[in-house]
Amino acid sequence: MTDLFQVVPGNSPLHRMNPVTKIVLTLAVSVAAFLTDNLFVLLFLLAFDLMIGVVGGVTRKAFSIFKGLLKVSVFLFILQALFVRRGNRLFWIVTDEGLLTAAAVVLRLLVVCLPLALIMTVTQPSDIANSLVQVLHLPYAYAFTLTTAIRFIPQFMEEMSGIMEAQTARGVEFDTKNAAKKLGMLLPLCVPLLISSVRRTGATATAAKARGFELRTRQSGYKRYGFGAVDLMGFLVSAALIAGAALIR
Repeated sequence: MTDLFQVVPGNSPLHRMNPVTKIVLTLAVSVAAFLTDNLFVLLFLLAFDLMIGVVGGVTRKAFSIFKGLLKVSVFLFILQALFVRRGNRLFWIVTDEGLLTAAAVVLRLLVVCLPLALIMTVTQPSDIANSLVQVLHLPYAYAFTLTTAIRFIPQFMEEMSGIMEAQTARGVEFDTKNAAKKLGMLLPLCVPLLISSVRRTGATATAAKARGFELRTRQSGYKRYGFGAVDLMGFLVSAALIAGAALIR
């Protein structure tokens, strides 16, 4: 599961795109998803997200992330369908408007989460931080905080997996199908994970300070991030997605 967050090197148009353009494209897809309630538009945006994975050469990861999000989506769909009481009743307490609302919420969740995860698989976190500082003039401290949090996600997952393996060796069975029981067994594991996270954060802060973190400016980075034809295409696609979603509501 942790390999889903690892960067895949390549020379695809998505790899060559400026990190800022990738962020703009991701935000455009998210904004478009919230501008419309049309299920066909949301399905198109979902297909567009999967196409991003194909263009970037990370098709397997795209569908793996999609499969993982489906588990949460099913629970969310049932929840929305049961609690939205507007519209004509179809069976029990489920209404037609409840089903439409549930479908829109689930599709919107998939559309918003997929592009961010896919962009992270084709972009180095350091490139994101440096481009935000150089192009958007974002203070480096904020950019560093953002990318560090993203970089630590797979490490935290590995530590959680190690803690679970240690507990399994002591006789704890995490393979139970009872969701409440499994949640009760996982909650105590958050304490050692939190302690290790605090230690890692302190060590990272000390290392950054020792390397002159406070002296870094916008001109400190040696790599420059220019804009090319692929970036122009990315901005045009972003504008088209937002305009189309706004018009087709």
